[in-house]
Amino acid sequence: MFDVIALGELLIDFTPYGTSRDGRALFEQNPGGAPANVLAALSRLGQKTAFIGKVGEDMHGHLLKDTLEECGINTSGLILDPDYFTTLAFVALENGERSFSFARKPGADTRLRKEEVSENLLKQTRIFHCGSLSLTDEPSRSATLYAVDQAKKNGVLISYDPNYRALLWKSPQDAMEQMRSIIPSVDIMKISDEETTLLTGAENPEEAAGRLIDQGVSCAVVTLGKDGALMRTKDFVVRAKGADRKVTDTTGAGDSFWGGILSRFCFTGIHPDDLTEDQGLEFLKFANAVAGLCVEKRGAIPAMPSLDEVLAQL
Repeated sequence: MFDVIALGELLIDFTPYGTSRDGRALFEQNPGGAPANVLAALSRLGQKTAFIGKVGEDMHGHLLKDTLEECGINTSGLILDPDYFTTLAFVALENGERSFSFARKPGADTRLRKEEVSENLLKQTRIFHCGSLSLTDEPSRSATLYAVDQAKKNGVLISYDPNYRALLWKSPQDAMEQMRSIIPSVDIMKISDEETTLLTGAENPEEAAGRLIDQGVSCAVVTLGKDGALMRTKDFVVRAKGADRKVTDTTGAGDSFWGGILSRFCFTGIHPDDLTEDQGLEFLKFANAVAGLCVEKRGAIPAMPSLDEVLAQL
């Protein structure tokens, strides 16, 4: 039995790593992809995890598979496809903040078909997690919706982090429609303060979280950058601010935070409908510590902290 299974993009983040002697930009090959980052965080925090997705049968795909396995993530649901190239994301960093350029036309992650999704795996987890990048194109969109539906039928909690990347959508309207489409099926959801209007129509984070609750989400979290995060349920709203950090790289920060939240649900075994205000605040403080440690290192998966490191911060 797994604690969390995730479906979605698994890719290479090429992050800046100085310049050559001729002054040309150098890039470092870092394993990434939001759902995989969340699983890496969870695995480092002691949870049992598995990944469902597709990469290319190429040097990058093999590196990604090896990386997941080194993290202790089950890869029985990962397909290496010889017909498509592993998706690549080139990351620009300025003052620790990121912008992206993608090589994904199409990338292997968008080629996952619903018949390739293991129904058996979806019966063996407490939480199923996905993002929205697998909703940008077919056939991965149908594969994602199928997985959500099957997990829901099996009584599995649905976790969702939309993780909006404008460059990967045909238009903001298309993004809005597809990203909102699965909200009614979701139990636990995270958005950033930059995604509130797109996902809910409300700019104010607390109001945006309330609109998610109104659509059936049991626990809605809005990350607020340097101001930490807020959590809202039908019963309470809590906020927690993170500690000041020396930021090296924010890649994977939101994913590590969400891994921290999901790990608390796994550790306590509590259903999000039964969460108390004190528990919600403890969850946020724990997740803020996870993300704080993550941003002090380079890359995403390599930067995920261990449970001992997080507990030492608390």
